[in-house]
Amino acid sequence: MSVQDRLQALGIHLPPVAVPAAAYVPFVRTGQLVFISGHIAKREGKAWVGQLGANMTTDEAKAAARAVAIDLLGTLQAAAGSLDSVARIVKVLSLVNSTASYTEQHLVTNGCSELLVEVFGPGVGAHARSAFGVAQLPMGACVEIELIAELK
Repeated sequence: MSVQDRLQALGIHLPPVAVPAAAYVPFVRTGQLVFISGHIAKREGKAWVGQLGANMTTDEAKAAARAVAIDLLGTLQAAAGSLDSVARIVKVLSLVNSTASYTEQHLVTNGCSELLVEVFGPGVGAHARSAFGVAQLPMGACVEIELIAELK
């Protein structure tokens, strides 16, 4: 089953590449690696605002991280030409807007990681990962995630 078939089965429609909000590019390709710039969580086209440990639950933020993964896939598709050209998701780095006492950043990030494995399968979608709690993110977003992928 192709990646596009899996996306269709999951009811996922990839968005176009988002216009950067500052002085950077959406992705950089060097050799077989693609570095995808951080994407913030969005809901209805606006920043998905919230702080874990203050006014947002882990489950809500996990859904936000899944939404970020869909946006990342849209950018990766633009960078690769086709998601079937992806040899491996190498690394995911997740920043979670959280209070000092919140400790479930890893569970939030599962929203992204689990979708990547659903879409690509464990052989391509399983990846190295870091999840950090941060004091704030651009526009008050609850989650920002960046991704590194290897192309065939």
